[in-house]
Amino acid sequence: MKPAVVAKDLVIAYANAVALDRSTFMIPQGQVTAIIGPNGSGKSTLLNAIAGLVKPTAGSIEVPARAAGAHRIAYVMQTTKINDTLPVTVAEVVTMGRYARLGAYKWIRAEDRQAVRAAMERTGIVDLGSRHLAELSGGQRQRVFVAQGMAQDHDVLLLDEPLTGIDITTAQAIDDAIHAEIDRGCSVILTTHDLSEAQVADYVVLLSGRVVAAGAPEDVLTPKHLAEAYGPALLHVSEDRIFLDDAAHLPVDERHVHRERSIHTETSHSDVHPD
Repeated sequence: MKPAVVAKDLVIAYANAVALDRSTFMIPQGQVTAIIGPNGSGKSTLLNAIAGLVKPTAGSIEVPARAAGAHRIAYVMQTTKINDTLPVTVAEVVTMGRYARLGAYKWIRAEDRQAVRAAMERTGIVDLGSRHLAELSGGQRQRVFVAQGMAQDHDVLLLDEPLTGIDITTAQAIDDAIHAEIDRGCSVILTTHDLSEAQVADYVVLLSGRVVAAGAPEDVLTPKHLAEAYGPALLHVSEDRIFLDDAAHLPVDERHVHRERSIHTETSHSDVHPD
């Protein structure tokens, strides 16, 4: 199994606060990896380190997709903002994903337009191409920014909570797009609060200020590991289910957010996002 990320004794700190304590782990290439943990556990910090936006305080992190000057990582942050007063269309926002390759002053070519079109098709937003970003719903915007990341030349796609706070239609569109990325040979690394999303990923990294466990979902999402990450007060285990009584898992009407607050102890890996 080739690695997309290899970390050894990795420590990341901001000023005097340690965001991710000493951790050694590997993330495989060509799979969907879910990074899960309670609020403040270091999920976004780890994505930033993989993207090269923050440097290790100690230890090392190796990412072949950005080694030797290669810029083969696309990063879709949880809060991507564009000024609503800017007269930009959906197609233009997605096209911005090509600028990392082209630079600011080069012309868009046929292959760039093709990459933009393919990303919009994979996320189901072709029919929105001429609309202004301000006209879109939150879920539609999320698809636009995911498409922008996919339009970029990349081997690794980083997604910070891509399925949080969106409608079911958008969640399914993004889920389908994630599978398309894997079919193309890319690696997808996403953060989530949702046990059910993590359970059906190919690989899981469980955080709680450090890497508690990393591996296959059935090996990581165990009562022992989850209690270590979340604390026993938030964890409830029945004969065949695990339930987290965590504020991040509260259900929201007509939203995709954490519709399933518990998981079976036996998993199925047929899909990234179960109904």
